[in-house]
Amino acid sequence: MRPLTSEDPRTVGPYRTLVRLGAGGMGVVYLARSAGGALAAVKVIRAEHAADPGFRARFRREAETAARITGPWVVPVLGADTEAREPWLATAFVPGPSLAQVVAAGGPLPTVAVRELGSRLAEALVAVHEAGLIHRDVKPGNVLLALDGPRLIDFGIARHEGATALTATGAVIGTPGYLAPEQASAGPLGPPCDVFSLGCVLVYAATGRGPFGEGGGAGALFRTVHEEPDLTGIPPGLAPLIAACLAKDPAARPTASRVRDALAGGGEAAPDPAGRAALDPAGRAALDPAGRAALDPAGRVMPDPDRPDPDRPEPSAPSASRDPRESLRAASDPGESPDRGESPRTAFVLTPWQAPAGLPALIAERSAAALALPDPEPLPTTPTPAGDETAGGETAGHEATGKDSGPARRRVLTAGAAGAVLLAGGSAAVWNALRGRGTGAGGPPSGSGESPTYTIGLHADLGGPGRATGLAHQRGALLAVADHNSLKDKAFRLALRTEDDRGDPAAALRVAERLAADPAVIAVLGPTGGVLREELVQRYGAARLANVVVAAGSSTVESGTGLHLCVTRPLDDMLTPGLISHLARTTPAGRILLVEDAADPGLAGEVGRAFREAAPTGATLLEHPLVRGDAGFGTVARKAVTGRADAVVLGGGDASRAARLATALTGEGFTGARVAAGPALGPAFLDGAGDAADGWVFAEAYADPAALPAARGFTAAHRERFGAPPATWAAEAYDAVGLIARAAGTTSASGEVRSGIGGRIVRTEHRGIVRTLAFTASTRRTRMPDGIFLYRIEQGRPRFLGPYEEVREASGGSGR
Repeated sequence: MRPLTSEDPRTVGPYRTLVRLGAGGMGVVYLARSAGGALAAVKVIRAEHAADPGFRARFRREAETAARITGPWVVPVLGADTEAREPWLATAFVPGPSLAQVVAAGGPLPTVAVRELGSRLAEALVAVHEAGLIHRDVKPGNVLLALDGPRLIDFGIARHEGATALTATGAVIGTPGYLAPEQASAGPLGPPCDVFSLGCVLVYAATGRGPFGEGGGAGALFRTVHEEPDLTGIPPGLAPLIAACLAKDPAARPTASRVRDALAGGGEAAPDPAGRAALDPAGRAALDPAGRAALDPAGRVMPDPDRPDPDRPEPSAPSASRDPRESLRAASDPGESPDRGESPRTAFVLTPWQAPAGLPALIAERSAAALALPDPEPLPTTPTPAGDETAGGETAGHEATGKDSGPARRRVLTAGAAGAVLLAGGSAAVWNALRGRGTGAGGPPSGSGESPTYTIGLHADLGGPGRATGLAHQRGALLAVADHNSLKDKAFRLALRTEDDRGDPAAALRVAERLAADPAVIAVLGPTGGVLREELVQRYGAARLANVVVAAGSSTVESGTGLHLCVTRPLDDMLTPGLISHLARTTPAGRILLVEDAADPGLAGEVGRAFREAAPTGATLLEHPLVRGDAGFGTVARKAVTGRADAVVLGGGDASRAARLATALTGEGFTGARVAAGPALGPAFLDGAGDAADGWVFAEAYADPAALPAARGFTAAHRERFGAPPATWAAEAYDAVGLIARAAGTTSASGEVRSGIGGRIVRTEHRGIVRTLAFTASTRRTRMPDGIFLYRIEQGRPRFLGPYEEVREASGGSGR
């Protein structure tokens, strides 16, 4: 809990805010009190995101989703206003700690507590799935523990089963380490992904660690997809069921109702004839012919007399300590329908909840602290002349009072209606709405009947050390603009304004000022340099100008500071999964020498961390640093030979130093695999290493359009117009312009395209000629693991192998 700031509202709908519970890029969660004194957790979406009708529709769906999910183990929705200037959603406040906090403080839970926790969470998922929804982020932090049982929270990324998400389809949504393989690989999702996540949560509850090791990000994603879970320490009575939940194949996992029944009845799990995990006939509970837990006349699970359960005490008669809702549920709804598509199930009875040690005292302490909170002092009200409006379209007094004026409310409702038209009609509806809007963002005069022209600014280095990359951007963008303008029935035309910063940081800031000052510019492509600098991102952000970056391999931007930033490539420190995959499946290596170059500690450290977290299964990882200066190359090469390494991994981006290492390895007779990533592949490497460069494999963030069937037309057009094949980053720049155009065609018609496009781009999916561009909205970066390509040096030239996942699959473990 954090105190309110001067920027926080003192009221949200009928609630009076007390403190902040949390905050993120999309909004803030407050602890609030209703007029009757009840506490609630109120989630408020920032106005800049709510201005986009697509995002508003997503929030509206979230509110509707949460309201439809009922049951004792989910947090109920108390109220919502999805049409407010800043939409909000209120849920009951649960003063209990999260499962993550309880396990971190007190260690793993006893076996009986894990069973009780799992059965209730599985029942919560039954309610979710029967509503036709999936949660997609079941994790310890989203499980709160109350005195009467757990609560599953945060349906902010829940969506209809089979529906198209407004976040780009295929984006990895969830928490690495607790998401299913189909989520990690951006595949189609269904209820089985929640069952997989539940299995991960049960492993954490029983052991204090996740089933796919420590750390998150790329390492956890890789292990989830390619490695078996670590079930060390799982009680024998739970291991078969949890293993079934963690099956790689979604069809092989049990349904949530089967997990609930198995845990409530003390059973295990094994595949049934249909291939889905069912209760084990040899499990802890007696089973009926359909494979369900058998019940006695009183509705209790009948234990198997031939196999007592060592993990739980003997059953006792019902007592007053039993959760009264369980009896009510069993008595009032004995025929409750199962997960969709299954036959009616036998009624189940949950064992009484036994709170983990220390939980009652912790809840009492938190409850007392929450109830003792005084109402914050109201913000001072600043009088304003009648009709004096802020840029947000409301009177300045609205921020001080927290109340909607009549005209402002009507404007918000109008924006919501425009959003509904947009979602239903697409680009044509956008054009119809834009025609009467005026001249902002490049539009023609109202009623002119002409298509508006939207200008994309190109921020490039065309006269400095990065001229080749800047020129590639310019040529790719010019072709994209020409192709868009050649379309029939287009809603708008595109223009390109190019500004040259000559690779100078001071000049780059001046370029940003000029582009930001041009009202016709709706988005900026670039800068094209190798390092994305925070001061530039801030300059574009201050002007609410979308900033789409294609080529930068590293960044000084702090997380959360670039709300209008979109990076279409994985940065250099995120390319390592391609190398790990290559050494695991294309060229399997049993002994890997990791070489971290002290001359590039940033990239070296990230490569090293990724290999330590996700080294290929069964491989031995050797390590030897490459010291600064000229003396270390021979030492590393000798270590590779004497250590009997099958592969050498270079962590570092200095191409000239990579060339010296390649020469040293060849000189020592090393013939194993040699891999590196990012800027280590450059002219200095190819020229400096000579013949020693052959055989090296690099993971890069750019493709060779000449080798892509989808880019044949682009390659031919580039040759025809510029007399040369497309250079590195030209095709990616072409796709970036297409992404901007697609986002411009689906951006709010209730305001300027420029002000809404930044938030829309990261929720847009664009099928480009190189790959499909889709993003994780929270990081504003390309989804993992897209955009990682492999190259092998052959006869002194890089040969494009393809996306690393396809190289692995095509090779069958022996190379493509």
